Amino acid sequence: MSEQFSGKLNHLQRELPEGLVVDSAWLKERGYSAQLCRKYVTNGWLERLAHGVYRKPGGKLLWEHIVISLQTLLMKPLLVGGGTALSLHGFSHYLWREEKKVHLYSPDEAPTWLKKLPLQIKFVYHNSEALFRNEPIHFGPTSLAWNLKDSSHVSDDNIHGGSFRVMLWGQWEWPLTLSTPERAVLEMLDGLPGHESFDQADKIIGGLTTLSPRRLQKLLLDCKSIKVKRLFFFFADRHNHPWRKHLNKEAIDLGTGKRMLVPGGRLDPTYLITVPEELYAGQ
Repeated sequence: MSEQFSGKLNHLQRELPEGLVVDSAWLKERGYSAQLCRKYVTNGWLERLAHGVYRKPGGKLLWEHIVISLQTLLMKPLLVGGGTALSLHGFSHYLWREEKKVHLYSPDEAPTWLKKLPLQIKFVYHNSEALFRNEPIHFGPTSLAWNLKDSSHVSDDNIHGGSFRVMLWGQWEWPLTLSTPERAVLEMLDGLPGHESFDQADKIIGGLTTLSPRRLQKLLLDCKSIKVKRLFFFFADRHNHPWRKHLNKEAIDLGTGKRMLVPGGRLDPTYLITVPEELYAGQ
């Protein structure tokens, strides 16, 4: 093995953390040609997961490896959100036991190779720009060298501080960036009625007793979707958690006119949305 070849391999071993994933563009930027990558694969120093996607061999590939790689190595401005984020925040007892989908939110298109990875789960991409006017500033979490134990710069005084959190994952305590519960619940409601269940949403929001009204107010002001905002206030009024009385509904644009969400459902007179009749059972 030549000294130059050995030196590049040693550099890659140091630069690519075990378990994480990179694409051919990342490798090319660092001087690793397609021919060199093929040689590394042949010799067992790299594992090819899909066309142009590699990682060090060893250990079971999990979806968290993929997302952390996207956020920290490939510098993609995405969040784990919706029901996936709510589950990670500890509300999994309200969600399906066998979670087969991971919801990702980003203003950029997700890499096409996500669909080709040898995983049992499915990544579901959502265009976050369609739901919110502003995007979280993706700065510190995109660096593995970031001091994760000091998150004092993440402030609730701005819209971004109320949008995301960083949790430590795995034995190496890698940063996994996800939506706060306040943002995640709005993302989840965006999936109604086509991709989420009203009954499930009702159970989840029934358990969200400790949300921050300050974060909620800012996120609701930032939210573009009339449907999501009306659904949120419908469920918020229904469960009447302590944070509800601190929200200023009058400051939120709820649009005009009726919205039919459920054919044959009942029209809620306050928010002018049709919801399943069973939500009124016993009322």
